[in-house]
Formats: sequence, C-alpha cells, structure tokens
Amino acid sequence: MNEQTVKTARMPNKIEALIPIVFLLAIMISNYVFGWGQDPHIPVLLACCVAMLVGKLCGYSYADMLAGGLNAVSQSLEAIIIILCVGCLIGSFEWTGTIPAVVYYGLQLISPKLFLPLACILCAAVGIAIGSAWTVTATLGIAFMAIGTTMGLNPALVAGMILSGACCGDKFSPLSDSTNLAAGSAQTGLFDHVRAMITTTFPSLVIAIIIYSIISLQGSAQYDPELANGLSQAIIDHYDYMSPVLLLPLVAIVVVALIKMPALAGVILVSIIGCIFAVIFQGANFSDCITMMHYGYSAETGNELCDTLLNKGGMDSMLWTNNLVIVAVAFGGILQTIGAVESLLGGLIKKVRTPFQLIVVTILTSVFCITTMCDQYLGLIIPASMYKDKFDEMGLARNMLSRTLEDGGTLWSPLVPWSSCGAYHSNILGVPTLSYLPFTFMNLINPIFAIVTVSFGSNILYADGSRTNIFGKLVKGSVAGAPKEAHEKALAALAELRSAGKAKDIK
Repeated sequence: MNEQTVKTARMPNKIEALIPIVFLLAIMISNYVFGWGQDPHIPVLLACCVAMLVGKLCGYSYADMLAGGLNAVSQSLEAIIIILCVGCLIGSFEWTGTIPAVVYYGLQLISPKLFLPLACILCAAVGIAIGSAWTVTATLGIAFMAIGTTMGLNPALVAGMILSGACCGDKFSPLSDSTNLAAGSAQTGLFDHVRAMITTTFPSLVIAIIIYSIISLQGSAQYDPELANGLSQAIIDHYDYMSPVLLLPLVAIVVVALIKMPALAGVILVSIIGCIFAVIFQGANFSDCITMMHYGYSAETGNELCDTLLNKGGMDSMLWTNNLVIVAVAFGGILQTIGAVESLLGGLIKKVRTPFQLIVVTILTSVFCITTMCDQYLGLIIPASMYKDKFDEMGLARNMLSRTLEDGGTLWSPLVPWSSCGAYHSNILGVPTLSYLPFTFMNLINPIFAIVTVSFGSNILYADGSRTNIFGKLVKGSVAGAPKEAHEKALAALAELRSAGKAKDIK
C-alpha cells in the first residue's frame, strides 16, 4: 500500500462493509426466488466492483484493491491447478471404469432391510471415488429416491440420507474441488487436510449411520430394484471389461496419501495410472488418453442414469469451478484489503482466546458467508483469510483450520435454499431444501461434534504435529504443511503457550 493511501484510507463502517455482501445476497436470493437459473460467477464479479466502489469511498486506491484481489488469487494458485488436474483424474477413472465399478459393486451390496445405512455408505464411497456430491445426487441419488418411495419412506428422509453420504464422500475425496480449495485456502497439504478430517467427519458419519440403521430397521423391507438393476446392467453392457480389478486405481490414491506425496504430483500420477488401466482393460490408445484427460469421458448407453454417471471429467470440466474460485477468491481479497471483514468481525477476532472459541467463530463465519453470499467457495476462502493468522498465534496446525472450514462450510452449503448447492440438490432430488434439512444427520452432527470435542480439549491439532485424541490425551503425530514463516510463527507461539502452562505438552 503506498504512502498516500496509508494517510487517507480509513476502515469502512459496518454499514459500508455490509454493502457488497448485501448486494450479492440480494442478487442470489432474487435468482432463487424468481428462478433465473443463473450461475454465481457474474453476481460475484459485480460484487467485486461494488466492494471496490466502497473501498474508493473509504480512500483506497484502485491499484491497492486490485493488488489485494490478485494476491489472494495468487495464494490459491496451487489449489486452482490441482482442481484442473483432478478433472484429468476423473476423466481417466471414468474411461477405465473405476468409478462405474464402485457403483456397480456397491449396488450389489444393498439390502432392503438396511436400505438407509447401506445406501448412505455407498453414497459416501462413490463420493470419495468421484469427488463430487453433485454427481452422486444426480446418479445414485435419483435411483435411491425411487427405491425409497417404493418402500414407503419419507422422501425428505431419503434425500437427507443421500446428502449425508454424498457430502461426507465429497469431503474426504482428494478429487473434490472443495477439498482442494479448503487445503489451498488454509495453505496446508491436501493429504494433511484429509487426514485431519478423520477426527471429526468419520465419527459424525458413524453416528449418522447408526441413526439411519435404527430408522431403517423400523421400516419396510420391500422395494422395487428396477432402477438399480437397470443402472448396473447399463454399466456391464457398456464396458468391455468389468471386474474388481478396476478398483485398484483407488488403492493408488490411498498409497499416495500414506506416503505423503505432494498433492499435485499425486493427482497427476494417479491420473496416469488410470490411463494405463484404460489402455490395458478398455482398449484405449495414447490419443484416447489425451482426450480423457482433456475432455473427459463421453458415452451414450441408453440409460439416463448411467449416462449422467459416465459423462464426466476432463480438464475442461473444471473450468466452471475454477472461474468461480478465481472471482470468489478475488472478492474475499478485496474485502480483506478495504477492511470490510475486519470492520464486521474484527472485534470478534480480538475476543478469541482459546481453541474452542476459535473453532466456534470459524464455523459460524463459514455458515454466515454461505448464507449471505450464497456460495460454498466463499465460505471456505473468506474465513481462511480472516483466521489463518489467529491459528498461527495460538500454535495450531493449518490443517486444523482447513478441517474446520469443511466442518462448517462444505456441509452447510446444501442446506441453504438460495445457494447454488441447495437449489441444485433440491431440484435433482425433488425435495425442498428445508424439508430434507432435518434429516441430513451427517451435515448437522459434524460441526456440533467438532465444537463439542474441542470444548473438552479433544481433537486439537498443534503446529508441531502433536494432537489431542478423542479422550483429550496429547499424542505425537505428523507435522502438517504450512508456509515456512507461518509455521515458524506457530511453533514459537506454541512453545510460549506451553511454557506458560496454557497448552498441553508431551512429557
């Protein structure tokens, strides 16, 4: 920021700080109410312009505000590139038959007596394999809604079950754009982030499955499997080869995570493995490998559900997401530069003294951003930019920040009727958002579980790799990725807190 700007610029008051947010909220709610069907890209871009007008009114120069937006984009550049490469991976997995194999063999395991818990688990498994809750909803979701109807189950209950599994799988998947963005926004390693979510998300899923099991055991055990059988048959008929061998590329993802390979290199490597399997088992050639990684897989099976499942992937398929990420990140950067975020929430940040308070504030901020700005990416990006320094000051690991972003952000977005996620899932499943909301047990339990456990001193991840387990006992662990300067700052803060007896230490 130049010398003249320092002298003349001022922090916007709360009304001025709210103007860009209210502007964006008004457009997105109008989009929902009037059924315009518009994507959020241009509204967010217009909100950037409004934010810059507010900044100009407060004395900030155009150059400084532009630099703030571009700097925010620059910090997320690795995540943006990873998202593009994830498109390549999905394309290779579709062509190979890996993703369809997960669906095919998963459907064979569905039991009418335990329909709800098994369907939830399958949605989670496919979500991990695909990296998209949206695709799970549009494929298995439609099939399971029909099956649930034949069993006489409440459609809102079935929709909630589908989203619980799909959103959990999406969160855990290294292929998910939101998972990559959460790690990128917090500036930590992708697999460090995924590992951190095991401490809150997995127990939440288990609790949700238990609830679905109890409900399922009390319901009907009869259903019409026609849709599921039709999807399975279409998969078998389309691929030259279909066997459990095609699930092996998923093992490669696990191996890459276990050996802590850098995310970008790991995604590219697994994409190449997918291409090799496509050549060996599906008869693809080198040109096909380029096509699948660039444009994804294209198929016409005659089965609408199967076509929806298969026609996915490719670098091109991620341009919609990345375009939104760029303008959303820039919006957050501009708000940060002009002091709008500090004006609205700065007083709250200063009052945070404990990890429990920090987790509560971060989750509530994610929920606030998604509810008011109508997009889950903003619910990840803005809280990350606001609180990452606070996590460092408290000696906490950056993957604890990324985990918290997903605990509050990713899981809340399908529950807001006027958000892009809420509108999409409601339309696909044919159930109003507010109707299925009480039954999305996974989405509701996860943030509560995260808050409650931290309040007891559990599930806290420190910058030196140590962490408290579910019982609050401090144990050694792996150091999570973070920028060098931020990591050194966090380690120094942790050492000071421990010497003052304000943080647990391994004896």
